[in-house]
Amino acid sequence: MHRGHGNRPQKALQQPIKIRVQVWLYEQCNMRIEGVIIGFDEYMNLVLADACERHMKSGAKKPLGRILLKGETITLVQSL
Repeated sequence: MHRGHGNRPQKALQQPIKIRVQVWLYEQCNMRIEGVIIGFDEYMNLVLADACERHMKSGAKKPLGRILLKGETITLVQSL
């Protein structure tokens, strides 16, 4: 296996550490998770602090606290 670019996702994720982000989830079009990235691993599992679930149609927010999102469920991470 070629590992020439193996560290790029980790390097890209170092910038938003401690910045509020919105995470789009796979097959969850009407819901996003917002929070502050406080940790991640090589599988793109994310630990978010002060997380909340935001429903896009109603605008409703549900506080979640500190959560772990599995990398396989993440479609996109964007800063807020």
